[in-house]
Amino acid sequence: MTVTAPEPVPVPASVRGRFIVLEGGEGTGKSTQAALLVARIRAAGVPVTAVREPGGTIVGDRVRGLLLDPAHAGLDARAELLLYEASRAELVAAVIRPRLQAGDYVVCDRFTDSTLAYQGYGRGLDLDGIEALNEWATDGLRPELTVLLDLDPLVGVRRATGQGADRLEAEGAEFHARVRAGFLALASGAAHVVVSASASIDEVAAAVWAAVREGDAALVSAPERA
Repeated sequence: MTVTAPEPVPVPASVRGRFIVLEGGEGTGKSTQAALLVARIRAAGVPVTAVREPGGTIVGDRVRGLLLDPAHAGLDARAELLLYEASRAELVAAVIRPRLQAGDYVVCDRFTDSTLAYQGYGRGLDLDGIEALNEWATDGLRPELTVLLDLDPLVGVRRATGQGADRLEAEGAEFHARVRAGFLALASGAAHVVVSASASIDEVAAAVWAAVREGDAALVSAPERA
């Protein structure tokens, strides 16, 4: 199953900030790298908001609890997909779009590529259907840049499950291999950069920063603050 990554939709003139997403499979260090990136953008004097999926709102955090709870291991794939989209719709409406309109940069830990990779490539749900739901839930909002942190899923899952596995981390090796293949297929499209997550935290952070900073006048010209 293959899908051509969609071209990014131009951000409306009313959206003045910059929307950056970090993607990747389990144990790739997305949360760590998102926090480091936010700190570095803030140190450059640029207003920035950090969010994550699923979650980021009161409703979204409750949905996150349902989705990651191992007790819900038998959750239907379509129900899972719709829960992710519900959380996303609330996050975009309540946080992401208002912060972009206020001029903030927004750094998001996971977004629509994760749904295509996990529920599409991983679960085998229809990719076109997922893309349509993504478009509807986000009201057409897409990232200006997506940085994919890529790692062998066997290594990533071992990293992520040292203190126990959530519902998705507990899926089998074949599932996680399909998810990785999906992320890489999507990353072949526009507005994506792939960074190896097998390097040290500092090396990965430097590569992420270089990708985000490239061509960004606000980050290139602003002096960094301690």
